[in-house]
Amino acid sequence: MNDFAAQSTVSPPAPARASTGRAFAVVTARGARLALRGLGLAFAAATLGACSLIPAYERPAAPVAASFPQAPAAASAAPAADAIAWRDYFADPRLRQLIALALENNRDLRVAALAIERARAQYGIQRAELFPSIAVSGGQNAQRAPGAFNAGGESTVSRQYSANLGFAAYELDFFGRVRSLEEQALQTYLGTEEARRSAQISLVAEVAGAWLRLGADRERLALARNTFETRQKSYELTRRSFDLGAVSALDLEQAETLLQGARADAARYTAQVAQDENALALVVGAAVPTALLPQALGEDVAAVAELPAGLPSEVLARRPDILQAERALQAANASIGAARAAFFPRISLTASAGSASTALDGLFESGSRAWSFVPQIRLPIFEAGRLQASLDVAELQRDIQVAEYEKAIQSAFRDVADALAERATLAEQLDARRRLAAAAARSFELSEARYRGGVDSYLNLLDAQRSLYAAELELIATRLADAGNRVALYKALGGGWQ
Repeated sequence: MNDFAAQSTVSPPAPARASTGRAFAVVTARGARLALRGLGLAFAAATLGACSLIPAYERPAAPVAASFPQAPAAASAAPAADAIAWRDYFADPRLRQLIALALENNRDLRVAALAIERARAQYGIQRAELFPSIAVSGGQNAQRAPGAFNAGGESTVSRQYSANLGFAAYELDFFGRVRSLEEQALQTYLGTEEARRSAQISLVAEVAGAWLRLGADRERLALARNTFETRQKSYELTRRSFDLGAVSALDLEQAETLLQGARADAARYTAQVAQDENALALVVGAAVPTALLPQALGEDVAAVAELPAGLPSEVLARRPDILQAERALQAANASIGAARAAFFPRISLTASAGSASTALDGLFESGSRAWSFVPQIRLPIFEAGRLQASLDVAELQRDIQVAEYEKAIQSAFRDVADALAERATLAEQLDARRRLAAAAARSFELSEARYRGGVDSYLNLLDAQRSLYAAELELIATRLADAGNRVALYKALGGGWQ
């Protein structure tokens, strides 16, 4: 306490500094002990006597089924989805490096992290209300009275100097109003942390989706260019045959139709690839190294972890956006306690101890000690319904947050159910598309052989070319849908965290 008093001294003017410094430290230390002793008793009484008027919190029952539709029913030794980190979920090392780069540089995630720091500071401000604010103050009060107010007829100047240590308007939280507000601020702060986690999961899924789309569009571009080159050669042969009178003008125009279609697709996919690269750079928040970009949508590129079998819907309670909704519900629940406490008396204390004198050089002399103690109580009697309306607002806000929480669970359940519904047929779709592409390739080979042998018409050959090109494009789209579906499941299940 003496050390604190020594650090809190106010330096007097140079002529009086040497004679008054030790006296000021002694008096200030005595005043500090008196003020802090009263403060300790008041704080102990407030702590021991405080009660909470916050309603008991119970998590609302999830308004969804216990298991997901279309989910695998067999037992599985795979880890639960909420225990899988994104580094384990995505297989390609280039994609993992790119996700890590995005987590470091993405501006949206940076804003979310700064929002957490802001909420933490706001919580610190509210928590500080639980404790008194102690300060050292010093001042002078000078007053001049005209001669008409004095018997001698001369004007007088009176001065009063003071130096004090104390606190002002500290509320004794007997009914938990301040603690309820502190709990509300805490839940709001924790909610921003869940919002950041949700933003991170969304960012990971967005990077993976953009990366996969780039790989698919590059594969489409390569297919369009190869098709254009093949049709270019076919068109040149058809043109020479037309010049020799071996084919009709209709055959030549149909060949050029296919050629220009492939040319337009190549130009369109070239622009799409450039746009995909720009989108990926934006979501990553930095220039993307060329070595991390996919050249095609290979099987290893799209390989991500399968959903564990028998996964219950209760894992949704671990999803960050649902946890954020629950934090908002708990914050609204805490605000009810503050609204209830407003009906009860509010007791505040103001106390100070120090010294006072009419002369500056006598401020720290013996006998100049002064103190003040001002307790205040405020009991609401007539508020014209304001307090009851405030309580009604708090309770209605709590009911709104309950509905928002239930809606968040229902939306999350639908996200997972939709992804699982697509997942249930994707294997069959992939197999069908692969078989279709293989059959189209064989059909094209046969049509070409028949046309060269003079057995089939050129029109059938062109139809076989169109069918093969369309089947290969559809196969790429289905493979992208399969990879994107697994990314959607990662996001819908709340991602993975450690």
